[in-house]
Order: sequence, then C-alpha cells, then structure tokens
Amino acid sequence: MAADLEGALYHQLMERRRRLESLRPSGNRSTHLLHLIEEVDAALERMDEGSFGICRVCNEPIEEDLLTADPLVRACLDHLTPERRQALERDLDLASAIQNHLLPKRDIRWGGWEAAFAYEPLGSVSGDYCDLLPPRTPDGDFLFLLGDVSGKGIAASMLMAHLNATVRSLAAEDMPPSRLVAQVNRLFCESTMDSHYATLVCGLAGPEGTIELSNAGHCRPLIVSDGRVEALKDAGMPVGFFCTMDYPSIRRELKVGESLVLFSDGLTDTENPAGEHYGEERLKAFLGRHSGLAPRDFLAACSRDVEGFRNGAARTDDLSMMVLTRIPQQ
Repeated sequence: MAADLEGALYHQLMERRRRLESLRPSGNRSTHLLHLIEEVDAALERMDEGSFGICRVCNEPIEEDLLTADPLVRACLDHLTPERRQALERDLDLASAIQNHLLPKRDIRWGGWEAAFAYEPLGSVSGDYCDLLPPRTPDGDFLFLLGDVSGKGIAASMLMAHLNATVRSLAAEDMPPSRLVAQVNRLFCESTMDSHYATLVCGLAGPEGTIELSNAGHCRPLIVSDGRVEALKDAGMPVGFFCTMDYPSIRRELKVGESLVLFSDGLTDTENPAGEHYGEERLKAFLGRHSGLAPRDFLAACSRDVEGFRNGAARTDDLSMMVLTRIPQQ
C-alpha cells in the first residue's frame, strides 16, 4: 500500500476514535461504542505491526478502494462476508447516485450554444469531473468544465466531489477562467495530500460565440470547423502540484456550426486487443468526418466508434466527453 494512502487512513482512524470517545459520557461505555473503539484500535495495531491492508483469509492485499471506503475492513472483496458485501454494495449504490446528482443536465441550449456530454465511469463511480453552470442572465456567459482527478474508484470519486464543490463555491465570484483555475489550484493543493492532483479545462462561452478557457494539464481541447480540426495548446500544470501557479488563457470566436470538443484521456487511451491506443489522431479524423452532427448525435456516434475499436478489450479508465456547438440565436 502506498505510504500516503496509509498515512491518510491513519489520520482518518485517529479522528474516528476521537469522535467515538467524545460520544460517550465519562464512565459510561455502551457495548456498541466499546466494540467500535476496539475495532479502530485493532486497525491501528495492524498498522504498527505492518499487517494493515492484508486480507486475513488469503493474505493478499485488500483493494485500496475498499480500504478507502472502510479502513476497518479485514478481508478483500473475494472474502467479504455476505453482510459486509451487501453493505458495500449499498454504499456504492449511494455513492453512484450522489455522483450522478452532481452532473449537469444532459442536453443544454444556452445563449447561442448547444451542449451535451457523455460520462462513463469504469466502475460504480468515476474520478472524471464534468460540469456546466448556467448563465446568470439570458445574454450572459456560462461556465463549462471537464477534468480528471488522480486515481480511480471510490477515492477518486471523493476527490471529484471535492473539486466540484470547490469550483462551484468560487464560480459565484464571477472571475475569468485563468483566475478561477488558479484559485481552484490553491484550495485543492492546500486541502489534499501531496499525491493528489487533477487535470482540468475551465472555460466561459459567450452568446456571441466567444470562448475563453484555461487548461490545467488536461487533454488538448479540439475545435471543429467544416471538417477541419485544430488542437488548442498552452496547457498549464495540473491543479494540486504547486499551491501557487499562474494559468494561461486562450480566447477564440466560434462561428455557427463550429464546435469545441473536450474529453478525458479515458477516450484516447482506450486500447484494442492488440494493445493499440485509440489516440488523438484517430479522434481528430473521426471529428473531421462527423463535424455536421449535433452534439448528442456526435457523442453517440463517437461511443460506437470507440467500442468498435476496443473490440471487446477490457476498459481501464473512466471516460468523459463534452461537445459545445455554436448555433443560431433563438
């Protein structure tokens, strides 16, 4: 197990013990409370002995996502009791429902723009971040974001929710993307472990077709126009690497029919049975051939193309995409 994860779980266990102790009045120890405290103490002892995170049945490492969800667990997924497995499934279902609630509306038309997104977790939950925040006035700009936090599974989904809350709390201050990303970086860096980071594209889209965006280490956004595809550059460092960073911004004006495409590396890193990656060049070629499609239709067609390329090979990462297309003003 990584040292940073064990350190985080140690602090989580110590905090849990402190809270349990605070729940009981002095001299009054309920059986249930004593049992919970003993479980925490036993987990802390396993850390001291070096046996923490090892399945007591098969002596193999317990899945890190399972430990993140419950640091008291003492068996891997294959050897959980039926009761613990059912409890884990309920927790995962709840986590999935919460994450789905954080996603924006599926199909959007705001101020001369049509937007749609695809969001495909590898498992029950995802570490990808996708958001569209509506304009404050009918003729105002709206905010769009796509990102990918480090890790996978439950731990990554918790970071994704943290990133979502950070962005939404700062978005109310109505700042340009470069400043917003810099502020997100500072708060994310100060509130997470050193090994945690996120790539992020943050942008504003205006009713006259203007887009302004900042890219913090994410996959290059693509602009599609009449079959031509351009990759935007000038990406900064991912958020969370250094607490003080400046992020460049790019301004472009899209004409009616032109689109901006954002995606996570779960798309371009998709592998076929031969171990080949789908890659940016194949995506650009696909975009060029289907540049006239509406956002929702494009996403469906791209999903079919990726699945055909994968040809039954196992998925290895979360996958998300967002398409913003300039349309005539209503």
